[in-house]
Amino acid sequence: MDDAFTLLRRATALLPEGAGAGNGVTVDDVRECQRAQEWELVLDVLMEIADEQPVSPRFWSHLEDAARQMMLERSADWCGWRSWEMRHGILRARLSLLSTEEGGRRTAFAGQGQLRPLWDIGNRAPDGGQAVNVARLWVEGAPGLAPGESATVRLAPLSPDRWRHVRPGDVITMHEGRPVVGTAVITEVAPPYVAGREGDP
Repeated sequence: MDDAFTLLRRATALLPEGAGAGNGVTVDDVRECQRAQEWELVLDVLMEIADEQPVSPRFWSHLEDAARQMMLERSADWCGWRSWEMRHGILRARLSLLSTEEGGRRTAFAGQGQLRPLWDIGNRAPDGGQAVNVARLWVEGAPGLAPGESATVRLAPLSPDRWRHVRPGDVITMHEGRPVVGTAVITEVAPPYVAGREGDP
């Protein structure tokens, strides 16, 4: 496997010239950081730019592998998540958990994709009854979510094809077992990445 620094350079080469983030950083800034060998900063800036640019799954895979070599596990997990989204599509929602007193969870959960709850998204079982579908969950801007709290989350369905009918504004429910433990309103649905440049997978 290539070393982290080579992977970061390869990821940089996959960005279009002039690519930048909302805070003003550009590909030129990335190259300046590379010359200064500020590799963690290179990774951070590449992630910032890619969150605002359409990039290939390969770009995110390069960043994931580099971050793991640098022992930056949270960054690596995020890059792996984004690579999955580029292949399967982005699904975001505003999730509100029930409090424990309302019958919700008793404890908080970690928000970096470990939890795989069930979701009622309107699908039906062969007998006409309720069918639930599994999707991993990533909490944006926080390490986790506690009973009674709300946050914007990203969902990674185990079977993405079963979620193709979901649209912004739809209300879905989160389950652990059969009881409802939270309600989410879909805020964004984006299709998978489509290669548009030479060399994109």
